[in-house]
Amino acid sequence: MRSLPQAAFVVAVATTAATAISGASAFVVSSPQSSSRSPASAYSRWMPLRETAVATLDGKDIDNEFTPINNYMLVQGAETKEQSDGGIILTGKQKITKSEGKVVSVGPGRIYEDSGVYIPMPVKAGESVVYGKYSGTELDYNGKKHLLVSDIDVMVKFEGDELTLEGADVIYDNVMVYVEEKEEDASVGGILLAKSSTKSRSTKPSTGEVIKVGPGRTAINGELMEMDVAVGDFVKFRDFSGEKVEIEGKKYSVVKMNDILAKF
Repeated sequence: MRSLPQAAFVVAVATTAATAISGASAFVVSSPQSSSRSPASAYSRWMPLRETAVATLDGKDIDNEFTPINNYMLVQGAETKEQSDGGIILTGKQKITKSEGKVVSVGPGRIYEDSGVYIPMPVKAGESVVYGKYSGTELDYNGKKHLLVSDIDVMVKFEGDELTLEGADVIYDNVMVYVEEKEEDASVGGILLAKSSTKSRSTKPSTGEVIKVGPGRTAINGELMEMDVAVGDFVKFRDFSGEKVEIEGKKYSVVKMNDILAKF
């Protein structure tokens, strides 16, 4: 009388075992030949692969885009010039490092905290800029020298790789002034001075002709502040103010409007 229940039990057990085995087959990782591998090696085969690094920052891989915020921009610095135009190899302090480069990416801009007025960035990715000599935070990005520069530290922007006077645009309240520099070759008594002596006795000129004028600075209320000088004016500005910019073999001073004392 028990034979039938026992047979049914055997069938049920067999069916359950077959179901378990077939279900387990969906989770089989290795072939029978690989059963000798350690649990760690089998697990590592199913570990998610690390995505390829997006870029490198100061020699380390980073997984996300490097994006400036606020009023900062990422600039790839110009290559250091190690040879003169005449073919002379420059060494040490003779090497020429220009304070310019190409904009890689820019932040969204800045906002006046007191008024909430939004100030958009004056440059865009792909343009080239000239910034202050000691401006910016230097970093190594994708194996090349880059800087994080504030929009306030940028004086001139231009298209292309070569800075020309025609293509140069000064931004904000900057003014480009051509200053003719002269050095005295003789003392008051007519005695000739050595070249090193004339350099030490020379002073930095602070008078010149206005060549380029920026659009002006945005006030806290959002209105553009009018510039008080125009191209062709001659101006007197504060001693030792402004930054030197060399364009097509000539040196110019880029001065903030607040540093200009008079015009004539």
